[in-house]
Amino acid sequence: MTVRRLSLLLALLIAVVAPASAQQPLRPPDVIFVPTPQEVVDAMLKLAKVTKNDVVYDLGSGDGRIPITAAKTYGARGVGIDIDPVRIKEANENLKAAGVADRVKFLNQDLFTSNISEATVVTLYLLPTLNLKLLPKLNKELKPGTRIVSHAFDFGPAAKPIEQMNVNGRTVYFWTIPIPMAGSQ
Repeated sequence: MTVRRLSLLLALLIAVVAPASAQQPLRPPDVIFVPTPQEVVDAMLKLAKVTKNDVVYDLGSGDGRIPITAAKTYGARGVGIDIDPVRIKEANENLKAAGVADRVKFLNQDLFTSNISEATVVTLYLLPTLNLKLLPKLNKELKPGTRIVSHAFDFGPAAKPIEQMNVNGRTVYFWTIPIPMAGSQ
């Protein structure tokens, strides 16, 4: 086989395999996608007192409804981070339909390694173990006073929320940075 034929075969193989691999998550997701009901999204953003001056980061953003709602309702900027490219594609389709693409972007990244330092509000719908794993990163990267809102899951007994509310049987928790970690006073 000549070098030219080998190069053509390699190019063809890349063309066939690349689209399939482009749809694979960076690593297996930590949780399955379960959308936050819109009434809970609205309560989370209201509890965080989101304004047009905020940058709302949704970690594990799924279909993008939280950053999109923050932009549409409050005029905030939004960033959604999700490890699953299928969710990012869905979020971008929802973004296009919502008409706020000038204020929202979605990143196919691992929320544990993404730079979140520009956030003024962070929203979560992760399991308690993931919240605890994320807590040191939140405290390290976010400015004091950054607001954290979580649907359904808290950070455990060492990090009592400042406020919590019930939205038709669903709990929403609220903290500001810094959030106490286990063993700290």
